[in-house]
Amino acid sequence: MLSMAALRNYYANLITGKVGVRDARIIAAFEAVPREQYVGPGPWKVFAFAAGYIETPSSDPAFLYQDVLVGLSTDQGLNNGEPSLHARCLAALQPRSGEAVLHIGAGTGYYTAVLAALVGAEGSVSAYEIEPALARTASANLDDLPSVTVRNLSGSEASLPGSDIIYVNAGATHPLDAWLDALRPNGRLLFPLTPDQGLGGMLLVTRGQGTGFAARFVCPAMFFPCQGAREQAMSERLAKAFAQGNAASVRALHRGQDADKSCWCAGTNWWLSTET
Repeated sequence: MLSMAALRNYYANLITGKVGVRDARIIAAFEAVPREQYVGPGPWKVFAFAAGYIETPSSDPAFLYQDVLVGLSTDQGLNNGEPSLHARCLAALQPRSGEAVLHIGAGTGYYTAVLAALVGAEGSVSAYEIEPALARTASANLDDLPSVTVRNLSGSEASLPGSDIIYVNAGATHPLDAWLDALRPNGRLLFPLTPDQGLGGMLLVTRGQGTGFAARFVCPAMFFPCQGAREQAMSERLAKAFAQGNAASVRALHRGQDADKSCWCAGTNWWLSTET
């Protein structure tokens, strides 16, 4: 029987290797954080897409150390998300030691703990979770990490701290001004830009020294909706934009100016451009 150390080493290399992540720090962070401490007691319900939730045969943690979504609140469709997706996203964000992170949609805290491992004791992670039960669980799960603060707040309505990284784990139809304003120079925002139906994408926005923002899609994504960050009209525009099949051409995000011919998709006071 494999030791837990060997199982976690296998898992960390499996999920990062699947998406081509070679960053040793990210591999080590996934290896260090015990997933079974964040998803409740087993047996667990694993999301199998078309088949819905399938219960694991036992409480053996080996069932968690695969690239699977684990149900946290199955009646709401809330899951501890796909590890390989998060590995790819964290590689794009490139968290560094000492940075300040805001994690919006923290769930029960598993990926918050991975973020804390990446920024180290000199860094900090503020975890916002709107669902009271999940926030209570996250607070208990993360209690032994002094660099982490959990708040039962909406990341779309509360006052946000200045951050080097903002990682949003709920789908939005537009970047909120509050998120962009909270970014420090060279700060990175990564969030799911998603229509109501079908796939959207994880949009990485990087703040420059001035008023400009670089932007690019990291990978396709589908997430539980972010309360306070969705508009029906914008969802319809996004669906048409993604249907063009050229999301990879996005290079910049602009605010407060009229869109030009390079516009990929435009909202209220913001638009994505295919030019830098």
